[in-house]
Amino acid sequence: MIIAVASGKGGTGKTTVSTNLAASLGERVRFLDCDVEEPNAHIFLQTEQTEKETVTVMVPQVDSSLCNSCGACGEICQFSAITLIGDMVMTFPQMCHSCKGCMMVCPENAVSESSRELGEIIRGNSGPVELVYGRLRIGEAMSPPLIEKVKARIDNDAINIIDAPPGTSCPVIAALRGSDYVLLVTEPTPFGLNDLVLAVEAVRTMDIPFGIIINRCDVGDDKTKKYAEEQGIPILMEIPDKREIAENYSKGIMMTDAIPEMKARFGKLSDRFGKLSDRINDRRAVPELVEGEGL
Repeated sequence: MIIAVASGKGGTGKTTVSTNLAASLGERVRFLDCDVEEPNAHIFLQTEQTEKETVTVMVPQVDSSLCNSCGACGEICQFSAITLIGDMVMTFPQMCHSCKGCMMVCPENAVSESSRELGEIIRGNSGPVELVYGRLRIGEAMSPPLIEKVKARIDNDAINIIDAPPGTSCPVIAALRGSDYVLLVTEPTPFGLNDLVLAVEAVRTMDIPFGIIINRCDVGDDKTKKYAEEQGIPILMEIPDKREIAENYSKGIMMTDAIPEMKARFGKLSDRFGKLSDRINDRRAVPELVEGEGL
């Protein structure tokens, strides 16, 4: 089973929810931190690093002695990563999407495969939770290729929790694709609601079942709850705005470890996903969670 935790905007508590849920499941869990531009789940799960792997992607390399300057490589590239200027072929590796189209159309076989570093993938363990997270190389423009590399570590025999990047852009879509359920974390503020609506539209387009968790539920207004009711979206849990939660968060301590009330709430949520994971192959079982009452 694959549970993705996402949010329409940053700072809503997405990583807080995903790490506490992982710790509450009480069984084999693989946590995939796909927020590769700023991974921070390891701060809370406090894993012991077991492996680090450098990730590279394919980029074209042109042999000028073979090139006849026909320009076919530049014509097929939709991202201007390779182009003909005069009689010289120039490449721009950071714009390359590694499709290998330029290699396929070159009549002289002048374009070959090279590589460049994209980032790294780090693995570690924290009790029953195995953490896998990506760290994008500084200055890198495209995170989806690294996100896909992280997702390649999904364990089909475990419950997988994906901590997605914030927003609704390409990195988020890459992280959510293939998930069985999405938890959308929001806050009851005008900004939170605006971006929640965008996230809901994105998840519905992907046809993935989802529910809402409202963080800092006792601030702001009630428009988020009204929206959820109007749209028929279940509110699965509400997290209060407590100083105790914030203080523990600042120390890297999860609320399930420090606050009995929150441990009980996340326990109920994890129980529902634990039961669902046994039947996830039957897609008809998913609406049982979608239609269920919030915690």
